[in-house]
Amino acid sequence: MNIKLKIDHISYGYVDGGYRREILKDLSYEFEEGKFYTILGPSGSGKTTLLSILAGLDSQESGNIYFDDADIKQLGLYKYRRNKIGVVFQAYNLIQYLTGIENIEVAMLETDNEMPKNQKEIGYALLDKFGIVQSKADRLVTHLSGGEQQRIAIARALASNVDLIFADEPTGNLDTATESEIIHIFKMLTEKFGKTVIVVTHSNEVSKLSDHRVFLQDGKLIDLK
Repeated sequence: MNIKLKIDHISYGYVDGGYRREILKDLSYEFEEGKFYTILGPSGSGKTTLLSILAGLDSQESGNIYFDDADIKQLGLYKYRRNKIGVVFQAYNLIQYLTGIENIEVAMLETDNEMPKNQKEIGYALLDKFGIVQSKADRLVTHLSGGEQQRIAIARALASNVDLIFADEPTGNLDTATESEIIHIFKMLTEKFGKTVIVVTHSNEVSKLSDHRVFLQDGKLIDLK
């Protein structure tokens, strides 16, 4: 068992109206390489906060996070975000004045990881694996459906050759059929590419197909059987 990401006694909270709210309480957990995780929990439980901390977009108040046994703060949060992880958002967050393939090429340019010289060719091949044929990859992303944009967003997250993919409610704007297609893409990322995928979701359909279901409540992560 290879641990890709480890949370070690992290805590996080904030003061609201003179009252301190503890969001994460001395939280520890290990995420294995090549597994698909879903994080569930009631609204306001801190799921997105946890994902932001794991992705280096926010910082915990105490405790440590380790990527391949290295503290992400010692790696440098900027380098960690740039070279080690990809993030998929509910709202896609694509560059709207670019085509699908251009969004992929931008991701390849923004990493320090070794990239092939034939980036456009590799980009087309990657998008094709996710059901985006070249004719659609050459369109402005605003001319594509929500499901197609989300596929491009996932491909973009993977394009810089990262090991860890985070997703925050990635199917929240999609219909049931498209949601199912996105779930199977996440499973493909783990099974064929060996990536570790961590998804925050309210959807039972997404969570029941993951390898590990964890529930965040009262600042703690609980494994669901």
